[in-house]
Amino acid sequence: MGRAQQLMPFDRNVPMDLDLLAVTDELRARLDIGERMVPSAFGPDVRVVTYRPRDAHEPLPAVLHLHGGAFCLLRPEDFSYDDAATALAHRAMVVAVDYRLAPEHAFPAGLDDCYAVLQWMAASAADLAIDAERIVVTGASAGGALAAAVCLRARDTNGPHIAAQALRIPVLDDRLDSPSMRTYRKNDGFSGRAAEGMWLHYLGEDRDVSATSAYAAPARADSLAGLPPAIIVTHQHDPLRDEGILFAMRLLADGNPVELHNVPGAYHGAPPLDPAALRRSEQWFRAALGQALRPTEQADA
Repeated sequence: MGRAQQLMPFDRNVPMDLDLLAVTDELRARLDIGERMVPSAFGPDVRVVTYRPRDAHEPLPAVLHLHGGAFCLLRPEDFSYDDAATALAHRAMVVAVDYRLAPEHAFPAGLDDCYAVLQWMAASAADLAIDAERIVVTGASAGGALAAAVCLRARDTNGPHIAAQALRIPVLDDRLDSPSMRTYRKNDGFSGRAAEGMWLHYLGEDRDVSATSAYAAPARADSLAGLPPAIIVTHQHDPLRDEGILFAMRLLADGNPVELHNVPGAYHGAPPLDPAALRRSEQWFRAALGQALRPTEQADA
């Protein structure tokens, strides 16, 4: 057994102890839910799952959703209820990416898949009936790392326009040296030890820690200037808390608009859970996401 498995064992055949809900019949009746294979210049075609309000015929804002799961677990369908609810609540098209998972597909495979889908969304906006100026990239946990990295890559390569990045309890720094990471080293649920195993899965056990790419760990970027406006949610008892807060402060210092909210009493998103704290986190995030998806003239009103 490798060091990564010792720190963060995983078995994809064992159900995760998370409150992941399937789409209800009521939601399904109001949505067009589809599956597509998106061509990629960086590797094989990428599978996506799309959600769109059935009665929407006008160009809609779009959410590029990059799911969490420590870079090595879960699929878009595990978050289908949330994606369906987002599409209906914000009258938006949601595109959930089935990116390649580590350790079989280590960095940058997953990021390549996510970036290819962003390129496809921008290039196919007319066919998809979406507004290319209102694409918001969002992700939680490891999905937050991918979302932030997609924004960095788009900036650095003069890529598609991104209206906002919405990061929930994001993974951002592989150095694992923040006060919260040390405090919650042996936390119940997701811990600092689990975070160490997660990075070993994603970057390899023989990696050179001094040479980590900012596209893997966005906190490694020398500059965060010129990035999309950010929405960042952190949780009090999460080992990742401080890297999210520090990333928000750096974004602000580099001239980017940022909304930051730290939720008291909340854990990472795995047991133990505080239902009331999670509801507050969800309500705040949905409100901020809705603001980011509005047309510019409405958002400024």
